[in-house]
Amino acid sequence: MIRHIVFFSLKNPDQKADVIGRLERLGSIPGSTVFEVRANTKSDQFGNDIDVVVYSEFPDLSALKAYKKHPTYAEVTATVRPLRELRFAADIEG
Repeated sequence: MIRHIVFFSLKNPDQKADVIGRLERLGSIPGSTVFEVRANTKSDQFGNDIDVVVYSEFPDLSALKAYKKHPTYAEVTATVRPLRELRFAADIEG
């Protein structure tokens, strides 16, 4: 299993609900077994720069690669990219 986790900071945090709505469209792409988009609660005492987190699980790396090649992925990322400040991603096995 591959866990794909993406962290976003937004240029304008007031757009958080809009960005979450856009990112939730990614959940319609076949291949993930778990897909969630959530606002960061910002309860950590040391750093709260992240506004939105996308968490997804895929059976294997080929499923993740197929997800990223899907047309909906390209559409959504094109609409979110101008609204984000930073994007960090991690893919972990387990």
